Amino acid sequence: MKIALAQLNFHIGNFDSNTKKIIAAIQDAKEQGADLVVFPELSVCGYPAIDLLEFTEFVELCRLSAEQITESCQDIACIIGLPTPNPKVQGKDLFNSALFIENGHVKAVVHKALLPNYDVFDEYRYFEPATKFSCIEFKDQKIALTICEDLWNINDNPLYLAEPMEALIKESPSLMINIAASPFAYNHDEERVLILSDNCRKYNLPLFYVNHVGAQTEIIFDGGSLVFDEEGALLDEMAYFREEIKIYDFVDGKVQSYTPVVHNPQNDIEQIHDALVMGIKDYFTKSGFSKAVLGLSGGIDSALVCALAAKALGPENVMAVLMPSEYSTDHSIKDALDLVRNVGCKHEIIPIKEAATAFENMMRPVFNDLPFNVAEENIQARCRAIVVMAMSNKFGYILLNTSNKSECAVGYGTLYGDMAGAIGVLGDVYKTQCYKLANYINREREIIPENSIIKPPSAELRPGQKDSDSLPEYDVLDRLLFQYIELKKSSAAIIAQGFDESLVRRVLKMVNIAEFKRKQAPPILRVSPKAFGMGRRIPIVGKYLS
Repeated sequence: MKIALAQLNFHIGNFDSNTKKIIAAIQDAKEQGADLVVFPELSVCGYPAIDLLEFTEFVELCRLSAEQITESCQDIACIIGLPTPNPKVQGKDLFNSALFIENGHVKAVVHKALLPNYDVFDEYRYFEPATKFSCIEFKDQKIALTICEDLWNINDNPLYLAEPMEALIKESPSLMINIAASPFAYNHDEERVLILSDNCRKYNLPLFYVNHVGAQTEIIFDGGSLVFDEEGALLDEMAYFREEIKIYDFVDGKVQSYTPVVHNPQNDIEQIHDALVMGIKDYFTKSGFSKAVLGLSGGIDSALVCALAAKALGPENVMAVLMPSEYSTDHSIKDALDLVRNVGCKHEIIPIKEAATAFENMMRPVFNDLPFNVAEENIQARCRAIVVMAMSNKFGYILLNTSNKSECAVGYGTLYGDMAGAIGVLGDVYKTQCYKLANYINREREIIPENSIIKPPSAELRPGQKDSDSLPEYDVLDRLLFQYIELKKSSAAIIAQGFDESLVRRVLKMVNIAEFKRKQAPPILRVSPKAFGMGRRIPIVGKYLS
């Protein structure tokens, strides 16, 4: 039996595109001699469809797409994923399902049992868990077909009513197939390989695992589909961050022509780079946009976003706007212009001094000669937002936000100012990671100006301002934030690690009181195990434990 894994980039709700892509892949696999082609979880509608699943029309369009795919699946078999109605009166309205289609007929339907409801997942909101399981018979083989967590349950969830593989193994299957929607995080590929390998050893079965690739607003899928032998040895690893269809020859319970390999992942920064480039590209193409605008300050964050956007969209589609104020230094303007030259993008220089002065003069009678403070600083930031949004409205650019995760965490940003944007590119990348990312981008030639990397970071909203005036040094801050955000450690646990108690309490207070800002921030490309956004749900007015 020849099995094709189709690791493809789907578009949520774009049934025409998804259906054509699936049918084309079936034809391609058939021409290459495949007997079975396997697509990822919920491939027909895209993942995660979230509350679109509550629309009857959406589910009906899934059904119609499945009918087209079924009719096109002749002289070959395929496995597709889609939501299907639950015919029973009790329970949720839908199942998260896989259809096994052969020669124009649906021969089997498999429903998912272990529905994740943690971090970015909320499947139990929409789907009814399955309780009955049977193997699929095809080409004299029994296939244990499972959907994502049904094979690799790592959460002891009381909502889980059954263990699918414990039931399927009783039917003596000869192989496992797992269709998945496994989001990217820079540490997730190694975890994924270990869990799947353990299951192969546990059930003494080879495994074909296929994952989504592509970005769906915040959530990024890295692909990396996998094939294992019955001893848990990794035999093959498909491409990361790009589409691929690959065919494997399965004979007498063995994957032919493959010997065990060692999982050799990219380092974290390489993965983050590739994920962000794909995240930007897919956000624009799937939203119907092509051109980006951003404010370019001469600092490292905006330089990074500009370089990543140029890589994703082409430099001709990126507009960098330099908006010097009376506090901007000459070297900041030079650094920004050097970046523009290195990247090859478009640029405009639009000083904001006159606009900021006009606002300050307008507000002076109300401010009643109170000392210069954050109010005037934020006026400058909001003047810049007005400029880049005017460029967006006039020329059809989409604004990229340039705030990093460290700033997002502690509220070091201006609402309706530098926090504006349609998508947050670096909002899940700590400042210390930004420096590493800049050095990675510069690995072959200087793209990010060296001075943007080495100079002390500053918002340049008052004379001589530095980030360190308001914040701890980033190497300390980021380590502390990681303990609180990613690892969810309490203040006591963080202090016990040797962090200064007053610093811990100060930083955690800053994180907690900035929740109202993050709720108004743009969606953020998720690259870590715990990103701000849909995977971290904190009440704005809560009484915090820490």
